[in-house]
Amino acid sequence: MVRSLFVFLVFPSVPVMAAKPNIIVIICDDLGYGDLACYGHPQIKTPNLDGMAQEGIRYTSFYSAAPVCSPSRVGLLTGRSPNRSGVYDWIPASRPGGKRPDAREQVHLKADAVTIPKLLQQAGYATCLSGKWHCNAMFNSAAQAQPGDVGFDHWFATQNNASPSHANPQNYVRNGKEVGPLEGFSCQLATTEALTWIKDKGTPGTEQPPFFLYLAFHEPHEPVASPPELVEKYLKVAQNENQAQYFANVENVDLAVGRVLAELKESGRDKNTLVIFTSDNGPETLNRYGGAKRSWGTPGPLRGMKLWTTEAGFRVSGIARWPGTISAGQTVARPVSSLDFLPTFCELAGLEVPSDLKPDGASVAKGFGSEPFDRSKPLIWCYYNALNGHRVAMRDGDWKVLAKLDGGKAGKASNLHTGNAEVLKNAKLTDLEIYRVSDDLGESQNLAAEQPEELARLRGVLQQAYRDLIADSPVWEPHRK
Repeated sequence: MVRSLFVFLVFPSVPVMAAKPNIIVIICDDLGYGDLACYGHPQIKTPNLDGMAQEGIRYTSFYSAAPVCSPSRVGLLTGRSPNRSGVYDWIPASRPGGKRPDAREQVHLKADAVTIPKLLQQAGYATCLSGKWHCNAMFNSAAQAQPGDVGFDHWFATQNNASPSHANPQNYVRNGKEVGPLEGFSCQLATTEALTWIKDKGTPGTEQPPFFLYLAFHEPHEPVASPPELVEKYLKVAQNENQAQYFANVENVDLAVGRVLAELKESGRDKNTLVIFTSDNGPETLNRYGGAKRSWGTPGPLRGMKLWTTEAGFRVSGIARWPGTISAGQTVARPVSSLDFLPTFCELAGLEVPSDLKPDGASVAKGFGSEPFDRSKPLIWCYYNALNGHRVAMRDGDWKVLAKLDGGKAGKASNLHTGNAEVLKNAKLTDLEIYRVSDDLGESQNLAAEQPEELARLRGVLQQAYRDLIADSPVWEPHRK
């Protein structure tokens, strides 16, 4: 599966620019809200990300599109709830001849989807994916859309996790050709590929297109493996070697981010490049499954973990940096989401969002969250496989809402298919809980009984948003054996 971290931008008004900005999105996999030093971790050293936050914006209410990898990434790329693309859970790799009753081998981001890289290509951008893909079941196969089919000119990627681990991965594919065994650690290899691609764009000041880079680290998702010299640093403060491996894994990500920032400065691209760092979802639970022995991520003050619809499932770290455009040293509490990337990047590139797209995010290009912006839709999540009982969640202003489906009787599901769609789509929202998360970060006080008028208002907002989402949620039909 995939987990990663997300931060959104807060800038003052964007000045008139002579050139369209380069845009870099860096996303981690399973990074916890509390895993960076600038978000309060007491041991892990992240000087490059801390510096990036000091030079720009640190978001304290940044949200990913889902509490698990594949739908989170699909939501980021499309600017719409991943449910609207038919991606409801993480996507397992398809096995030859495998036809599942839940049709999960069919799930993928389709070639006709409107995506950030496709739109930016229309504005003359060069586009690149380096790292984790995880938006289809049939990777590197003509049977389903690949990164190149959804707008990436150049791609260097794996279907899901780096294998056999972050160390010396063997499963990277470059533009449809298997690369074979590599030496090094995955986040550094993905960064080297990305920087090589950027350098091939030529010297700033010469004729060259703006670029969009989607740098998707596998770290710190299992199977965790870290440089021995970094692990050694943490053995004295960690509870055991496995925890030291995790701490070192996050620091290795920080070192990779530092390489990106250094290249921008050295090449003169710094002041015309927006960089956003985030995660795909919250931290994995230690020992939740057999291979999660090094999953020592922390949600910080948030409730839950990855796969939950409480805050820790999808509230993630988010940092935005753009020297000369984003004022340094900002902390922004206003809710921002990875769903906002598509309309924001379109505005920065001088593009109109397609009139029929109906994105679920909002543009924050004229403030990046530091000042009020028009969010016409609340942020809503529907995760049928949530580990907690509430499958539906919503953030509306200061408020967070949780709801069960038919009192929890609707059951869990990894996909909407013809065998379960009728039951799930007809399920009623019940057992609502409301939290003023602007003040109650840990969702400790359910105010549903104390504030009946607010509960009634939020119920109406949620029901409308949920009906709209359900009406636009595709159903997969299993193949018959």
